[in-house]
Amino acid sequence: MYFAIILLLMLVLPLGSVVAEALWSTDANLVFLVGKWFVFWGVGLRLLVASLKQIINPAFTAETIFGVTDHKAQSLVQEIGFGNLSIGMFGVLSLFEPQWIVPAAITGSLFYGLAGLKHLLEPARNRPRNIAMISDLWLSFVLVFYLSAALFQNA
Repeated sequence: MYFAIILLLMLVLPLGSVVAEALWSTDANLVFLVGKWFVFWGVGLRLLVASLKQIINPAFTAETIFGVTDHKAQSLVQEIGFGNLSIGMFGVLSLFEPQWIVPAAITGSLFYGLAGLKHLLEPARNRPRNIAMISDLWLSFVLVFYLSAALFQNA
């Protein structure tokens, strides 16, 4: 289930949205569409889903992703959830305020890039952590690509 949600929110739905809007719109800017939809789905909804799981059921993240069974870690996971909720809302709201796409992409690329590198440097990774690592690095790459292309497009 975890893998399916990650795959949908960080690959299938953003790509599908880019393709659908590109086919629907006569003056579609592909760079803009990549930013718009990867920020919405990958930064926005992905982090909102993660935040709700972390706030409501912190044991899942503590135990499944990080392998920590100490109940004291759950309050830290909930606080991580509050941060994810904040960044996720930023990503979702960028759909309604296009000027927020670039700042949300910067925030998301930093968050996912640093989280992905942290996972990468952990010598003992379980399957969920590998999925998190790959998806984090993937989205960071897509967002950096978008930001670079948007910068050159506006130059």
